Amino acid sequence: MELFKKLSEKLGTKNKKSAVNGMIKPIDVNFDASKNEFLDGLSKRALKLYENQQDIKKFSQLVLSDPENTSHEEMVNQLFDKGIFDPLEDEKLERLADNSKFLRDLGLTE
Repeated sequence: MELFKKLSEKLGTKNKKSAVNGMIKPIDVNFDASKNEFLDGLSKRALKLYENQQDIKKFSQLVLSDPENTSHEEMVNQLFDKGIFDPLEDEKLERLADNSKFLRDLGLTE
């Protein structure tokens, strides 16, 4: 979170230095545009990496919040009891692989 705050402060102070009361101070302007573009691009990539890292941390916390919770397995078993078939059964996969219409739709046969 500190990286995000520092980046937002940097971007905020950069704008404040460039324009005061609608006027730009020539002494505050950096004329090396290629350096600014590179640093801006680098900052954007760093921010995206940071956001991805935070997303992964949040997802991991949600997934690992209660490892003893097996409600999802009970729901799947209830579906099987109602007659829903398991799509990962070997017999179902073999039938799907031998399905000529399906293979034609994929463009694997004529």
